[in-house]
Amino acid sequence: MNRTDPQRPQARILAKVATPAGVPRAAQAAAGALLALALLLAQTLIVQAREIPGSFADLAERVSPAVVNITTSTNVATPGGPQPMVPEGSPLEDFFRDFMDRQEQDGRPAPRQRRSNALGSGFVISEDGYIVTNNHVIEQADEILIEFFSGEELAAEVVGTDPNTDIALLKVESDTPLPFVTFGDSDAARVGDWVMAVGNPLGQGFSVSAGIVSARNRALSGTYDDYIQTDAAINRGNSGGPLFNMDGEVIGVNTAILSPNGGSIGIGFSMAAGVVTNVVDQLKEFGETRRGWLGVRIQDVTDDVAEALGLEQAAGALVTDVPDGPSLDAGMEAGDVILTFDGRDVEDTRELVQIVGNTAVGKAVRVVVFRDGATQTLLVTLGRREEAERAIPASASADEEILEKEIMGLTVSELTDELREQLGIAASDTGLVVADIDETSEAFDKGLRAGDLIVEAAQVRVTTIEEFEERVEAAKEAGRKSILVLVRRDGDPRFVALSLS
Repeated sequence: MNRTDPQRPQARILAKVATPAGVPRAAQAAAGALLALALLLAQTLIVQAREIPGSFADLAERVSPAVVNITTSTNVATPGGPQPMVPEGSPLEDFFRDFMDRQEQDGRPAPRQRRSNALGSGFVISEDGYIVTNNHVIEQADEILIEFFSGEELAAEVVGTDPNTDIALLKVESDTPLPFVTFGDSDAARVGDWVMAVGNPLGQGFSVSAGIVSARNRALSGTYDDYIQTDAAINRGNSGGPLFNMDGEVIGVNTAILSPNGGSIGIGFSMAAGVVTNVVDQLKEFGETRRGWLGVRIQDVTDDVAEALGLEQAAGALVTDVPDGPSLDAGMEAGDVILTFDGRDVEDTRELVQIVGNTAVGKAVRVVVFRDGATQTLLVTLGRREEAERAIPASASADEEILEKEIMGLTVSELTDELREQLGIAASDTGLVVADIDETSEAFDKGLRAGDLIVEAAQVRVTTIEEFEERVEAAKEAGRKSILVLVRRDGDPRFVALSLS
């Protein structure tokens, strides 16, 4: 056979090595090659062995003095008067409960106050007494007591909290400098890296557990979630404690576990230090968070939406609405796709929200958007998200005449005052109402429903059926496979790409 086989040269070398005599130079060369390979493998194994810690004892001894136990006390109101002792599940349990309810309704006994205690963990980040923990550890607490590794106890005050990331910053006053730990680069942590968790699990006192980084960039339920997943044992009471890398740097704050029984099954989550440090800096300076606000509503760019817009790839954040705010002032429009923000590429909506939130309020940033087949750069001066969330949107008035037609499985109707009143559509909103929908249509499969308001078609506002039909025909003539439709439901906008075939 004349075909080249990449394995053949190796086979020839092995054959020469096995030859007892006849070609001594070749045999020596082959033996030297094998020796070199053996040495390389040995060195690799040595390097790997060095990366596996023989013990965590030195690391634990070094960082433990900066890890604290946190005990909180809260006043909880309970019904007044003596309470009967009835065994749980007893046939008399319901009788006594009804009796006590009637007694309270008649006499209205004053509620009694009892003290409720909770336990958690935390860590000192400066010698002057700043301590980081979880917000849920100290939330609604009347008293917060910090117990140090040495056994010393100090009362703490709350500097500030951030429920969005479940981070709280505390402060204690000490006559002597306190041992502390520093934050590391959580972005440098790789899946498979060793980590160590320290805390107060189940109220047992200082405890150390070790494992690896199981996954990165996990999101649980929050807008700013960036969790490190680890199999290091984390249990109740570990909340607020540090997750260390092998250099003794904090790369996460232990916050949550995934468990069917409340105990560790090797799936724990630590809020990444990259998020925590930004929050802590703001809490220390302002006592509250001050996140950047772009002032747009957005959705992810799917493959069909990208095709309808003429984008080469499904990436970025699609703007569905631009209310009064920084982006409107900068000239951004619904239908724009945000590709880069302040010099950073935007992969999806989650990434954009995090980047914007971590950008300083009042900073002027360059935002590159894709619009009408080309890119444009806008200069946006960021507002403050916390202020925007407290704002209340306003509305005005308008009016029109009735007409219905079926298009792409949608029975659309032009807006009338009667429809506005029936559907609760603001007088300032314009578009076409989906009066009915074919349940076998693509539009139904993509979530459109009767009562939805079609605001735009192919990124052009439509208020009449004729305008809608014109946009559909124009998209077909342009060779588009789909048309992008902006839909509002209960005031929330969403783009949907509908097939034209």
